[in-house]
Amino acid sequence: MEDLVIRDADVVDGSGEPSYRADVVLSGGRIVSIVKEAAAAGCQRPRAVRELDAEGLVLSPGFIDMHAHSDLALLRDPDHSVKAAQGVTLEVLGQDGLSYAPVDDRTLEEVRRAITGWNGYGDDLDFDWRSVGEYLDRLDRGTAVNAAYLIPQGTVRALVVGWEDRPATPEELDRMRQLVAEGMEQGAVGLSSGLTYTPGMYAPDAELTELCRVVASYGGYYCPHHRSYGAGALEAYAEMVDLTRDAGCPLHLTHATMNFGVNEGRAPELLALLDRALEAGADITLDTYPYTPGCTTLAALLPSWASEGGPAKILARLAGPATAERIRHDLEVTGSDGCHGVPVDWETIEISGVSDPALAEFVGRTVREAAETRGEAPWDTARRLLLTDRLGTTILQHVGHEDNVRTIMRHRGHTGGSDGILQGDKPHPRAYGTFPRYLCHYVRELGILSLEECVAHLTARPAARLRLPDRGLVREGYRADLVLFDPETVAPGATFAAPRTLPTGIPYVLVDGRFVIEDGKRTDVLAGRSVRRTPL
Repeated sequence: MEDLVIRDADVVDGSGEPSYRADVVLSGGRIVSIVKEAAAAGCQRPRAVRELDAEGLVLSPGFIDMHAHSDLALLRDPDHSVKAAQGVTLEVLGQDGLSYAPVDDRTLEEVRRAITGWNGYGDDLDFDWRSVGEYLDRLDRGTAVNAAYLIPQGTVRALVVGWEDRPATPEELDRMRQLVAEGMEQGAVGLSSGLTYTPGMYAPDAELTELCRVVASYGGYYCPHHRSYGAGALEAYAEMVDLTRDAGCPLHLTHATMNFGVNEGRAPELLALLDRALEAGADITLDTYPYTPGCTTLAALLPSWASEGGPAKILARLAGPATAERIRHDLEVTGSDGCHGVPVDWETIEISGVSDPALAEFVGRTVREAAETRGEAPWDTARRLLLTDRLGTTILQHVGHEDNVRTIMRHRGHTGGSDGILQGDKPHPRAYGTFPRYLCHYVRELGILSLEECVAHLTARPAARLRLPDRGLVREGYRADLVLFDPETVAPGATFAAPRTLPTGIPYVLVDGRFVIEDGKRTDVLAGRSVRRTPL
């Protein structure tokens, strides 16, 4: 007897082709047979130890979150319903050039401080790894969902060069190439950068190109958060296209948005740029989240010169009146490179989380609103938060445009990524709602994508980018990472007012053929493991 037969499911198999009705049989963590129209054909139907009636439900491959910030959450929270309940069966970690491997003791502490706003400080964890392989081994102890890892270029630079704004020496560049090669050999799927975050932003294109050449030689891809999503967005996209063409490296443009007032309605220009490159032979994909606001840390808005040297030096500059005034001028008048070259509008900056509970009164307010309550200038409020919260404050940036979001998600290279920051009292609802929002709002309600198209964007396309030969489709022999959802009721529960609400209409999720969500509830199954790069 096989383990499980899912009867009478409407199979949307990830290929983009029309759905079909079938019995799907699982055994040993894989799909062993698919019997189409079994009931109508009058044939003997497959049997298994367990049978699940899927009448009225869509069966699809599990969703792949191409941009996740669960690097520590997967280790500290075995439940991880935030993603499992959405039908996510694989997350890609190590994003935006900053994560926790490869490191030494010094770099680990610096990185933990620098991205506390993304992942928390992690004082409840035992950081018993230093290399990429050791971090992946830690995931292999068992997690709620599977995870792949990108080598974070900023962390590599911090380890070798430090947090200073200077070129790497030839010896340092050789060491960085070696670390990237080691990470790829240990199972990473590619390289990420955060080119508006320190210290990754200090790397010139020539340095990035050399690292991308290493990644390409192992069959990986480059995933940059590039140098501007605002005033210089199109130029920044073109820079990444040119860089990866020179390196011979596949490119995945993460959270590929066109934000701020200067880019309203300009998504077609971005897509035209990408289409020209694709037609010339480039290998390019992208991901987006289906919301208009962005999410990052308040410290990320600071100009690069103010961030040089790492967290301790940032705080020292903020504490000094003269340097603090210079920072204010860059933010409010010039347009900080940390704010994508656009002068900050404090009315668009909403405090979503703080590390210090004593600052909870600020959460849910814009910086301008909080400043008015205190009777002070917005910069004074922002500076107070940065200093008191020791750079741990997270924000929502209300700078996106719905027409751009809809246009980009139709592109042939599009995939889904939540960019979900799980920290804070009022996180962005995309962390809890990205995948059901695609299925509910943009498929059922608006018809921007057909159901078959949308599922392909969330499953087979990302699996192809990750070079996973047995995931992303409902096929015999493929891994049984699957989701069953009701296409008429699936919906995100998360809102900006209640961002930690779980979705509805997704009663079953399987990882490795085992139920992690059953009857709409999280089980105690930890079937997730690291998903390592497939060798060339």
